[in-house]
Amino acid sequence: QVQLVDSGGGLVQPGGSLRLSCTASGFTFSSYAMSWHRQTPGKERELVARITNTAYYISYADSVKGRFTISRDNAKNTLYLQMNSLKPEDTAVYYCRADSFFQSYWGQGTQVTVSS
Repeated sequence: QVQLVDSGGGLVQPGGSLRLSCTASGFTFSSYAMSWHRQTPGKERELVARITNTAYYISYADSVKGRFTISRDNAKNTLYLQMNSLKPEDTAVYYCRADSFFQSYWGQGTQVTVSS
């Protein structure tokens, strides 16, 4: 059974940091490109960061460049998103996604709220 479990969200003050995790099971994690996406009410889900299966290629949305870092540990089947210098506009539900040529899977999401 395929599972992606997102965790690590919470309430943080502006300028603070959070580290999100996405733990995978039920498929060959090391064969999949992984990404983080986020969504706020009334808006489409947007891509935040993406990492290839070997971490050779990484890309970020312009809005998070220099503040967020995506990484993965294939031995632990886990994807991470280190978020620093958080802003109120980063408030959203964050989802991880796994992609191969044939299939995609989504995590259940974790809420991040940036507020004083």
